[in-house]
Amino acid sequence: MDQDVVLRPLEISDKSVLAKLANNKKIWDNLRDYIPFPYDENDAEYFINQTLEENPKQNFGIVYQGELCGVIGVILQQDVYRKSAEIGYWIGEPFWGNEIATRAVRSITEYGFNDLDVQRIYAAIFDYNKASMKVLEKNGFQKEGIFKNAIFKNGKLYDEHRFFKLK
Repeated sequence: MDQDVVLRPLEISDKSVLAKLANNKKIWDNLRDYIPFPYDENDAEYFINQTLEENPKQNFGIVYQGELCGVIGVILQQDVYRKSAEIGYWIGEPFWGNEIATRAVRSITEYGFNDLDVQRIYAAIFDYNKASMKVLEKNGFQKEGIFKNAIFKNGKLYDEHRFFKLK
């Protein structure tokens, strides 16, 4: 078990820190557009309240050495994809370079396979996010393919790199 990097449910008391960390264009540039930017405390509270209703839990705060530093989720898929889950994550910029994402992905992958009974976990990474690709590779994820011009972000088309890991 990793003592420095812990995943835990988000709490309403996290909203100020969450808003401060997430209100960063460098982070938003690697996230889907349904996540607002700028990101304020109302956005954080809305998201936290959504996570509190999850059953089973799918989204968690990432805590590094006692401080909330990001968010990670393992989102269960539906219908014929119900044995699959998609992971997504971000780390606040002040915490970059500490291997936090690598360690958090390891924990969420174990949780998905062991507690949520999924057989396959995948991630969709924007073409220019090489750091996130390395995080997945360090955790044994394999590149499954490249979806050409699949992402439209900031007025431009980008490829999506899809990674997967089987139980």
